[in-house]
Formats: sequence, C-alpha cells, structure tokens
Amino acid sequence: SEIKNLKSRLIQGLNLSLVFTSRIRNIGIMAHIDAGKTTTTERMLYYSGYTRALGDVDDGDTVTDFMAQERERGITIQSAAVTFDWRSHRINLIDTPGHVDFTLEVERALRVLDGAVAVFDASAGVEAQTVTVWRQAEKHHIPCICFLNKMDKPTANFSIESIRHKLKANPVLLQIPVSSGRSFTGVVDLLTNQKLTWGSKSTRDDGRAFESKALDGSDDADLLHAVREGRTALIEQVADLDDEFADLLLTDFSDNFDAVPSIKLQEAVRRVTLARKGVPVLCGSSLRNKGVQPLLDAITAFLPSPQERHHHLVRCYKEDLCALAFKVVHDKQRGPLVFLRIYSGTLKPQSSILNLSRNNTERISRLMVPFADQYVETSSLSAGNIALTVGLKQTVTGDTIVSSKASAAAAARRAHGDDDGGGVKGKNADVVLSGVEVPDPVFFCTIEPPTMAKQADLENALKCLQREDPSLKVRADPDSGQTILCGMGELHIEIIHDRIRREYNIDTHLGPLQVAYRETILQHGSATDTLDRSIGERRHVVTVELTVTPLDSQSEVASCELTLADDLEDKLSADVRAAVHNGVHSSYLQGPLLGYPVQGVSTFIHSVVTESGTSSAMVSACVSRCMQKASASYFWVWSTGEFFQTGHAPSGEESK
Repeated sequence: SEIKNLKSRLIQGLNLSLVFTSRIRNIGIMAHIDAGKTTTTERMLYYSGYTRALGDVDDGDTVTDFMAQERERGITIQSAAVTFDWRSHRINLIDTPGHVDFTLEVERALRVLDGAVAVFDASAGVEAQTVTVWRQAEKHHIPCICFLNKMDKPTANFSIESIRHKLKANPVLLQIPVSSGRSFTGVVDLLTNQKLTWGSKSTRDDGRAFESKALDGSDDADLLHAVREGRTALIEQVADLDDEFADLLLTDFSDNFDAVPSIKLQEAVRRVTLARKGVPVLCGSSLRNKGVQPLLDAITAFLPSPQERHHHLVRCYKEDLCALAFKVVHDKQRGPLVFLRIYSGTLKPQSSILNLSRNNTERISRLMVPFADQYVETSSLSAGNIALTVGLKQTVTGDTIVSSKASAAAAARRAHGDDDGGGVKGKNADVVLSGVEVPDPVFFCTIEPPTMAKQADLENALKCLQREDPSLKVRADPDSGQTILCGMGELHIEIIHDRIRREYNIDTHLGPLQVAYRETILQHGSATDTLDRSIGERRHVVTVELTVTPLDSQSEVASCELTLADDLEDKLSADVRAAVHNGVHSSYLQGPLLGYPVQGVSTFIHSVVTESGTSSAMVSACVSRCMQKASASYFWVWSTGEFFQTGHAPSGEESK
C-alpha cells in the first residue's frame, strides 16, 4: 500500500506543461540480462524527483518492473515506459528486457525511439545479448551512449576494447573512474576536467549530493597523468571524426589543444554522436548511487531530439497527425491500451483517427501519459511524445495512425512530388510507416484447458495475449486438433502460462516443450523421377527433372525460391504449372530428415513431361517425390541460427 501511495503522489505531481520538441528525448535502456538496466532507471527517476525512495530489484519494489512475474524473478519481462523531467528537458524512457526470449520487446521499443543507452557490466564487458540489442539499434540507425556500470565490483575492468572489437563501434571516452572496485568513489569528466566524487558510505547515502571540483595539484599524480592523456586522446579522436572541430583546432588552438573550451568540445561530441561516427562512454555504479546524474546530463547533451531524427515519410505529413502503434496492453477496466509514438501533428482525446494499415476508423476516448503501470490523463500531446490511448479496439502493433483519409492522400501526393492536387490511386500504402519485425517462434508445445467448458475462455485469453505479444503464435494441429503454443523460448512460454493462470484464472496444462527446427540444404543436388500409375482404367505418367541449390545468403533462409526453365513457361498449361508449384511448396512444408519446414532452398525445374490424361495431383506428387530424392542427402537441421549436423559432414568454408 505504501508503494501505491507513493506512485499516486508522484503521478499527481507530474508536470504536463508543454515542452518544446527540441527538449524532448525519447530513449531506451538496453543491455544483457543483469547488467543493471532497471536499477539505472530507478536511480534516474529518483534523482529527477519523480520517486521519493530508491527501489531495488531484489526487494521487488521498482517502478518499471511492476508485473508479479518480474518481481518474483528479479528480471524485466515487458518494456515499461516512464516520463520525467531533467534540467528543463522531458525524457520519455523505455526500460527494455535483457533476456533473449523477450527480444521483440527491445525491437519494438527501439523502432520508435530516437536514442539509446547501452548498459554494460564492467566486470563482464560485452556479453551475448549486448551484441544482439546493439545490432537492433544499428538496424534502426539509433545514436547510442555506453554506460559502464558496476564499477564498484572487485572484478570491474575499465576497458573499452571489447566495445571496439565485439560491437565494431568507435568508443569516445568521456570519463575516467576515480579508482575501481571497492575503492570506486567517482569519475573525472574529460570534457570539463571536473572531478565528481560521491560519499564513501555509498551503501547508506542516496547519492543525490556529490562534490564537483576542478582538478588541481593536490590530486593524485597518477590520476592527473591519466586525465591529461585521456583528454588529449579525446580531442584528437573527435578532431578525426568531426571536420568542423578539426578546423577550429587548426585555426584557433593550434598552439595549445588544452585551451579548447569545453563547450566547443561538447558540441563536437554531440555532432559525432548524432552522425553515429562515435559512441560516448561513461562509467559509474547505479546500485551504489554513483555516476547516474552525469549520465542524465549526457542523455540531454548528446542524444537527439525528435526534430533531429530524419523520417522521410513523416515529413510528407507536415502538420497532420502521423503516429505508430508499437505496443498493446490489456487492462481489465479500460480494455486494450495502445502505446503510440507521435511523429507529427497533435493527438487529442475524443478524436477520430484513421488506422491506415487496416483502413478503418476508430475513436480515441482517453489520452494519457504512461508512467510504468500508472497513467495520468492529458488534454493533448504533440509530436515527439509517447502517448497511451484508450478506445482503439482494432489497432495492433505496427499500425500507422493518421487523422483522416484526406491527410493520407495529401501525404501520398507529397511523397510522389505532386503537391498540386489530384488523386493518388492506390498509393496510400507508400506513406504507411514500417512496422515491427516479428521473429519466428523457436519453441512450441500443446496447451489444454482443465475442462472443455474453459476452452472458450482459453481462446479469448490467448487472443488477448497474442495482441499484446506478436512473438506469441497460436495454431491448431491439423491431425490431433490440439492447440499449439509457439514462443521464443522456455521462459517465454512459462511466463505466458503463468499469466493465463493468474490473470485469466485458467489452470491450463502444457505438453512437453519441443524445438521448432528448420531444415536447409548444404549442396546442390539434381534428380529425375518418373511416376507411372494406373487408377481404374486411367493411366497417369509424368517425368520430372529438377535441381535444388542452397541460397547464397543465410540471412535469407526465411524464403525459398522456385524457377522454371524458359521453355517450360510457354510449353506447360496453366494447370500443370500450378501443379508444379504446389508440389514444390508442399515439399517445403516437410523436410526429408525430420519433417520440419524447409528454408533457404532454390529449386530449378528443368523439364516436366506428361502423357495425355495425367491429372494435376499426379504431377504434384511426382514433383514432390523428385524434390525429396534430390535433396535428402544434403540436408541439415537447425534452430535459432545454429546448425546441427545430421549426416553430411561439411568441409572448408562450409564448416565455418
């Protein structure tokens, strides 16, 4: 109850006054599991004044980890959005999960954000999931800041080489720690040569107060030497990356680089960060309340505002509304709550909007600002903000929201360079924002209700959960009729099962967990097959010759290709061509080894010879059998990108 009262008080004090778009920062916290994302977020909320007590993951009282499953396990499962102010800037922050099973939460958060903070465990460096989330940020061209957390650990190692080598990034070191391990007390800012130190009794001190002073001769000689070398290296590195700063050095400060004003160096670092030529690196210890305030300053100083992100399609809408739905949450009282990132225009409650992706009109009944699981209503939100809406019944993740068909048509005309008017037939799809890429499921199992009377309730629960989590797939087994639950991992399915039990009061039973393997080919193979069969008085004869080849890029394993020889296109009838396609695609559904779907295979049909009276079904059967014959010796099975040998031993480049 005390936590609820605290949240109620902070929501009442939330300042929703208008903020200039240039002072808005939409950022995400991303990292490997247990790197300190939620703890860092908790400190940001405390120092910005929106919480009155420091939450702890182990105690289960953090703001962003509000689900029962999150507090019991001490991990983040769902991305949570919070809004707070820092030094006259509005920060919309999303705390993302670190577990690989919930990678979609990171993907859809990064899709709508303008910047990101990558948190590292200083004792572990770059870890496996760190590489994954970094690639996701690069895919969306998001400027990043690195925060080396847990500098208080005895094994902490202040090294940026793993960032350079494993992430292929260009780290720009902005801080040097004052000692490390148990003796870690603060940092030195290389931009200003200021030494920031926190109290020695950090386990009791909340870290709100810290001492900031300029370095002088009384400081440790080794520290002074490290700072001098670090600032020189910083100036040289920034000069190499930013031409404007290099010109400034050569014209005004060629005699003494140390005389460069800190504000000029900071502006240059900002340009380097926005151009994604370098990544600022800071350090601290969130658990010990050290180094978080400088991180907040770096977020406002170096990460972009919504105006500085280049969205070509958004410019076509000008002042009209354009937003993207990136998350849906079901609330028992309010119904589905849809999170929107507003790119242009203004959103107001009780207004009608057009879902351009689904071509239907809906009405927003209420408009709110999210603060984890607490929300505060507002009268309007402008471009650059993250909004929470009530009343959108049909909208799902990835849908584009606009004000009307007229605004979409006007944007389409601008996109095609026709501002003078006139209709644009069928081109509204050109101004639909790109959605969220949903990965294929990795694990699956059966799910059954306790009684048949609960079957309808289970179907409704799964429908709601699928709308919240697009990476969750539900299908019916065609042979047994059982419901199959497909997810990203064992933990993902376990969480879904627990939510069904707690939130929908259905004690479902899960079958044994199985891996959703895929099959692919390693070498090309050719085969010829003849089917000669009599059914009744009718004889069916067909001969097929084909070649199967692996696709060149494994990044394209999600597709299969089919090509017919040039002369076959004109020689074969439409029914026979359709039968050939059906035969090939049916063979893709079940591979020759374990019966899993086939991916990453190209099929070339050399010839198809049929006798008069041969049915299309026999043509399909012959093509499918020929596919099995050509490929059975060269197939592999894999899951989640890792290949496992099933018979054929590769060599040379294949083994790599």
